[in-house]
Amino acid sequence: MAIDYSSRKGAPDERVETPAPRLPASTPELEPGAPTDLELMHGIQKEDSEALSILYDRYNGILKALILRVIHNEAEADDLLQEIFMEIWNQAKNFSAQKGKPLGWMVTLARRRAIDGLRKKQAYTRAGERLQSETEQQPDAWVHNATEEEITFGDTRILVRRVINTLPVAQQEAINLAFFRGMSQREIAAKTNTPLGTVKTRLELGLKKIYDGLKELRDEL
Repeated sequence: MAIDYSSRKGAPDERVETPAPRLPASTPELEPGAPTDLELMHGIQKEDSEALSILYDRYNGILKALILRVIHNEAEADDLLQEIFMEIWNQAKNFSAQKGKPLGWMVTLARRRAIDGLRKKQAYTRAGERLQSETEQQPDAWVHNATEEEITFGDTRILVRRVINTLPVAQQEAINLAFFRGMSQREIAAKTNTPLGTVKTRLELGLKKIYDGLKELRDEL
C-alpha cells in the first residue's frame, strides 16, 4: 500500500533525554459531517487508504512538531513522519478505543519512533567519529588488521564484505580506502580529487548502510 503525501502540506544501553510529548490543547475543529478520529481508525483497520490520508492531513503538523522536538532536523523529520504514518497503517489493528484516543496512540508511536531514530543517528555519529579518528591516527594498524586477504576470513567479515559490495561505487571506494588502505579522509579526498566534505558524507552514508545491512543479515551469523 503506497500513499503519496508529497502534494499535501503540512546505543541500547543509553538513555536519550527528550521532553515528554504534550498533546495539543484541543484537537482540530472538524467540519460538519467530517469523520471522527475513531471512525478514521476503524477505516484504517479495514484498509481504507482514504481514511489514512484524511488522518494525515489532520495531524501531520502536530506529529511533525513532536518529531522535531527530538530530531531537530527538518529533512529527517519529514522522512520519519512518512514512516510513522505507514506504521499507523500497518499497526492500526493494535489500536483499541478502550485504551485511549487515536491521537494519544499516534503521539506515543511517533515519540517512540523519533527516539529510536535519534539513537540510531547518535550511533552513526559515534561510528563516524571512530572511523575518522582511527584511520587518521593509526593508519598502519588499519592496514595491518584489515587487509583485503584478512577480510575474507570469518563469518562476520564475509557479511561485512557482502554489505559493502551493495553500496554505490563512490561509497565503496571511500570505505575501501579508509578501512583497507588506512587512508585518512584528507588523503582520500586528494587521491580521488573529491571535496573533503563529500568524502565525509560518503563515509557516513556507507557506515549507515553497513549498519542497516548487518542488522538485516544478523540471523545468518
